[in-house]
Amino acid sequence: MRRACVTGGAGFIGSNLADLLVAGGVEVVILDNFSTGRHEFVAELAQADGVRLLEGDVLDVDIVEDAVAGCDWVFHLQANADLRGGLDHPRRDLEQNTIATSNVLEAMRAQGVKKIVFASTGSVYGEPEVFPTPEDAPFPIQTSLYAASKLAGESLIAAYAAGYGFTGLVCRFVSILGERYTHGHVFDFYRALKRDPSRLLVLGDGRQEKSYLYVHDCLSAILTAVERHRSEPGAHIYNLGTEETVLVTDSVHIITEHLSLSPRIEYSGGRRGWTGDSPLIRLDTARIRGLGWRPQLTIGQAIKRTLEWFDANEHVWRDREEQAA
Repeated sequence: MRRACVTGGAGFIGSNLADLLVAGGVEVVILDNFSTGRHEFVAELAQADGVRLLEGDVLDVDIVEDAVAGCDWVFHLQANADLRGGLDHPRRDLEQNTIATSNVLEAMRAQGVKKIVFASTGSVYGEPEVFPTPEDAPFPIQTSLYAASKLAGESLIAAYAAGYGFTGLVCRFVSILGERYTHGHVFDFYRALKRDPSRLLVLGDGRQEKSYLYVHDCLSAILTAVERHRSEPGAHIYNLGTEETVLVTDSVHIITEHLSLSPRIEYSGGRRGWTGDSPLIRLDTARIRGLGWRPQLTIGQAIKRTLEWFDANEHVWRDREEQAA
């Protein structure tokens, strides 16, 4: 790989990927509108040779064409990832996830670029009947606008692969943890306990069971798939996750122990924390493991790495506090 574009390249996963690519000698174009991405995550990287930072939105077709021109691969990580708030802003998922993906594919076609990695989600399985859930599991009714918009993006990539000879790698993530993580329940719980150490409100009954993956394990899986399919057209789908899960109550325990707190835990709601929240996510990762990939950190270790990063970067969660105020 000589040159790559990373959409959402100033975000949590995207900035870590950009760092990794540049360290490997790849020229990188970072495209981000900085709605959730942070300038500090790419400030040093943007000064490096072979790195170009573009501030713009994937809904702007012209800037996307500019970003992907001359690239071997496009890593399309930009998205609206606010699953919980999807019903409050129903058009946001359509625009930022589905239409944005269409724009990226059209920009690639215009520039003669045919290789894309797409950040999808394990949420596309809705509430499946098979666990661990394999890539070829039948889809139930979609339970969130976020997942529905991601599944539409997957379908577009498959169609471009069939119609135009694209190579499309669809990576269905569990939730990702690690350095530069700035949204999700671990972030929310940590911030809430810093604000009020005496109590913690948990959406749902705490028995929701989820799988998580450390960000650098996620990236090594993506690059393993890229190496496998670097000259193989078609749509290729991979679940990315670990073989273990944790209950929400387990992650609460890890966080409170890390902070040396014993708050009163208050539960709100039943089996789901919000409409569209899957009470159990556990993906079958045999396909990516078949390429020789293995995660290096357990979920507990990934949570602890994330908490240590919060400790060392207080301004990240303080900034969110100020925005909410």
